[in-house]
Amino acid sequence: MSSPGEIRIGTSGFSYKEWLGNFYPEKLAGTKMLSWYAQRLPTVEINYTFRAMPRRQMLEKWAAQTPETFRFALKAPQRITHWARLRGVEDSLNHFIETSSALGERLGPVLFQLPPGFKCDVALLADFLKQVAGRLRAAFEFRDRSWFEDAVMETLRTGGAALCISESEQISSPVARTSSFVYLRLRNETYDANGLRGWVDRIAGFADEGAEVFVYFKHETHAPDLAFSLRAALGTDSKRR
Repeated sequence: MSSPGEIRIGTSGFSYKEWLGNFYPEKLAGTKMLSWYAQRLPTVEINYTFRAMPRRQMLEKWAAQTPETFRFALKAPQRITHWARLRGVEDSLNHFIETSSALGERLGPVLFQLPPGFKCDVALLADFLKQVAGRLRAAFEFRDRSWFEDAVMETLRTGGAALCISESEQISSPVARTSSFVYLRLRNETYDANGLRGWVDRIAGFADEGAEVFVYFKHETHAPDLAFSLRAALGTDSKRR
């Protein structure tokens, strides 16, 4: 039997004025949001790195504001996933991987979110994973149903990459584990107790198999509350933060 994997639950982003007076103190300065967040939740998904290639100095500053146990999940730059669509991206990918290393142990998974309408191309995915070469923990969010086939799941397994298990009003993925870690994006606007309960057993099951599990709620005003509610439902022992 493998040891239970750690479960990390957070939100997509942390710098939201809408959270002032709710999750954050009403007059908390924006420069203090990350450190406040990191004292209460163990991981965050960063969307900024999708819009622009990150700078090493910025990542080093983020790392300095968080505990050693904190994990950043970075969204891969759109120049890789949307503009080039994984083709001819060796230089951009290498630069992104090298820069991301500035986070050290605080670097969690990297999310490669593919655009809607990007159809399945198993050979392209396999070639891209060869370029990644295990240098980071890659998760793939497919937003076209053509990718939800056995050949894609096997390609992810072979490349050590995770299927991003996503749930939204637009499209939901299969619930499948393809790597040593699991990446979940729960994107519905609201989740009642029953909606969260449907995920508790699945998440606990992945952790009981030994997988490290990362869960991110959409950045609505109540997203931190959902993270706390899911954490409470799963338990708060040392393996389930």
